[in-house]
Amino acid sequence: MIVRILGEGQYDLDDHALDALNGLDNQIEQAIESGDEAMFRTALQGLLSAVRSSGTHHELDSLDESDLILPPPDATIGEVRELLGDDGLIPG
Repeated sequence: MIVRILGEGQYDLDDHALDALNGLDNQIEQAIESGDEAMFRTALQGLLSAVRSSGTHHELDSLDESDLILPPPDATIGEVRELLGDDGLIPG
């Protein structure tokens, strides 16, 4: 699976890494629903850190399409709210 962090690049992740990422995605959704900026910031940073630590950099010159697109670390609650689907940022 290829995951893009906007403004940063793509990472290759094993499909089993999704379970851990989904828990963090749920925290982001809860923070957005409650308008809790501190919880949102912590959850987003945790999600992006998990992608970075679980994945490996995808080849920079590759034109492969991303399977998931995540917001940049400085994204606002409003920006991430626009990216959310029915399943959050990460389907499943």
